[in-house]
Amino acid sequence: MSNDGVVVDEAVRAAWDTYRVLEKRTPAKERQEAQQRVKAAADSVGREEVSRGTVFLVGVLTGYLIGEPPGGGEQFDPLTDLIPAVIRKLPTFDMADPEQVPMATGVLMAAAMGMDTVAWRDRFGPIEPREAIIHGFVLWLLADLFDSLADKPGTIDQLMRETFDSMGTSQD
Repeated sequence: MSNDGVVVDEAVRAAWDTYRVLEKRTPAKERQEAQQRVKAAADSVGREEVSRGTVFLVGVLTGYLIGEPPGGGEQFDPLTDLIPAVIRKLPTFDMADPEQVPMATGVLMAAAMGMDTVAWRDRFGPIEPREAIIHGFVLWLLADLFDSLADKPGTIDQLMRETFDSMGTSQD
């Protein structure tokens, strides 16, 4: 595990790949490649580091949505709009463990308050697999909301892939 909220680049990329695996619009071949990258990253840097990457991306997307929502709409109030909307949708995922919702809510709150989500989450110890799954669902919900506001499916995926390309972390 890295220190002070720093996450290995490969883990952040793999965390985004977990979104691509969940996203039904991802073509089958790309989904399979994303699954392979997630497995390779988990083998290389560890499953927990990939989970920390997901927590990092939850913070990034939350910041986008409350700072400058896509489509030029009104800013979200994180406490009355964003966080409740995301948390209410978590039960729609069969694999979402309700016991993990408080930590996912905490990560969203930390992001809304401008805190480093990874450093905040790290204070509570290792991310267990059941918790990691729920952070992946939160990431997907935030990405879906971003695309809905942009009124164009795939907008956030394209933005994230361009960001990874510019950073030299793309593995496609």
